[in-house]
Amino acid sequence: MHKIALEWPVTITWYGIFVAAGFLFGLWTASRRALLERIDPEIIIDLGPWLLVGTIFGARVLFVVSYWQEFFAGQPLMEIFKIWRGGLVFYGGLIGASLACVLYAWRRKLPLWKLADVLAPSIALGSFFGRWGCLMNGCCYGKPTRLPWGIHFPKGPDTPPGYVHPTQIYDSLLNLGLYAALAWLVRRKKFDGQVFATYLICYAVVRSFVEIFRGDYPPQMHYLGGWATPAQLVSLGVASAGALLLWLLPRPAAPARQQPQAEAKMAK
Repeated sequence: MHKIALEWPVTITWYGIFVAAGFLFGLWTASRRALLERIDPEIIIDLGPWLLVGTIFGARVLFVVSYWQEFFAGQPLMEIFKIWRGGLVFYGGLIGASLACVLYAWRRKLPLWKLADVLAPSIALGSFFGRWGCLMNGCCYGKPTRLPWGIHFPKGPDTPPGYVHPTQIYDSLLNLGLYAALAWLVRRKKFDGQVFATYLICYAVVRSFVEIFRGDYPPQMHYLGGWATPAQLVSLGVASAGALLLWLLPRPAAPARQQPQAEAKMAK
């Protein structure tokens, strides 16, 4: 854990570096993947600022709403805008970026579900980088463990004592695997929107699994008798949305079956 990467001429954090790397690598890989859907890569690059604003806005809003009592109640209003200190919720960013993408596709008259399929693997790639930023920032840490791969953070007011599960690494590596699987699926999908819907379901499962080992939530943020974290509850809704999309999205019409020549002659 080491929050500060550079302090001259301005303070640059490792969290910011990894998040920026995830965004840039994700955007670049999506622009290359766009060619498979006959979408101009420049369109993906132009979409980048929209996604960036939507992601940051959505991620910060959900964090502020979720942790209002813990971090913001009774504090100056400007504390809400200090995102360089951390405090971004992934699901909020996903919702914000999705809305930005819908708006961009509508304005440019682009095929929304083709665009979503192009972007979906890159969301997982961005999470791979972003979780390393969480590790360097000391947030999203795990429960105490005696396993040999447990990690110990430097002593501080916001860090856990003793060895804990490296949940940031769990999440990062699982997202890297998800990125590879979705990139494979892009070339083999049966209908537009399939890759994005699959991402929603798979990420919800990955996140719910990793949440089992998370230890940074205050006691009042465990629901259903202490069994579920806020992210697990949101994951249930996200997985349901993905399953609904897989069911509702239109499939291409099957090609008409051609009659053998003999049958065609008899028909004449």
